[in-house]
Amino acid sequence: MNKLELLYAKMVFKLNTEKRMATARKLASLLRNDFTLMDALNRLEMIESKNGKKPNEPFAIVMREWQKNLERGMSFSDATRGWVPPEETLLVTSGNLSDLVVALENVSRVVEGTERMKRAMSSAIIYPLFLLALTFGIIILVGIYLVPPLAEIAGDNMVWTGMAASLIWLSEFSIKYWFLFLFIFVFAIAVVWVSLPNWSGKLRAKFDNFPPWNVYKIQMSVGWLMSLSSMVAAGITIPDALRMLADNSNNYLRSILEETLHYIANGDNLGNALNNTGRDFPNKELIGDLAIYADMNGFDQNLSRIANDYLEESVRKMESISNVLNSVGILLVSTIIAWVVFGTFQMQDQITAALS
Repeated sequence: MNKLELLYAKMVFKLNTEKRMATARKLASLLRNDFTLMDALNRLEMIESKNGKKPNEPFAIVMREWQKNLERGMSFSDATRGWVPPEETLLVTSGNLSDLVVALENVSRVVEGTERMKRAMSSAIIYPLFLLALTFGIIILVGIYLVPPLAEIAGDNMVWTGMAASLIWLSEFSIKYWFLFLFIFVFAIAVVWVSLPNWSGKLRAKFDNFPPWNVYKIQMSVGWLMSLSSMVAAGITIPDALRMLADNSNNYLRSILEETLHYIANGDNLGNALNNTGRDFPNKELIGDLAIYADMNGFDQNLSRIANDYLEESVRKMESISNVLNSVGILLVSTIIAWVVFGTFQMQDQITAALS
């Protein structure tokens, strides 16, 4: 098998999240029914390759490569490293310390929850961003293509008033500085996009109250809490789980978790440590719940329930934010269109009055 086939199989396996999670569930089911790990992988490889008739199917290749890695003495997390996203490898690593079946089931639960949040986040950001781009586009096109012909009919001596005057100003500005409009729009989007995973600190905590940073904060906090609950359920201590998650996180989440670890090292429980960071992460209500449950028996079960409830609550909140942003975007576009229409009518009326 050449490197190109392996690369293609790895790419397909990583991108096809739905089938990858189905494979994880099948593997967990086989292990739960007393299959050895090697036998379970072999059974899955036979299914994917249609009993060996299609050995080059991407998922069949993956199963064979995992078996080869296990035969070399690797742990399951090491055998799958590079074939799955890092966060999934992290959750399976916890399975080495406890029960691989539980770890695989947790991977499926966490990833499916995270995918729900990603879909909700996309809905909350992409359409409003499209409406904002549409607004800029309308302004530039009107200024360059609609207004100049009318202004040319009126002549240079025409004195414009009202909305007509504002359209003339827009036209002159658009013709001279349309590239500035485009640069500012693209630059602003780029700055915000880069800031989401990289910007951290107290000032970022204030911006986390406003779109799109609040949307990103919700998405990250859901993924973090579900991963944490899965790792704690697999027997990992809170400090070790936080340290592992911090090591595999972007700068935004890592800074929060490292500060939280600092307070835990000083004797705080999870909720109090999160509160002392002053980042309001995930939110005040959840921090309060974690502060209460952290000192109670059965924290792993309570944490799992809190994570699942927070996922459902966050999806609803994301949908609410999406509706608000969509409404604002539609209102903005409608206002611009109304301005252009009334301004155009005024220009026509003023031209008619001047020629009569």
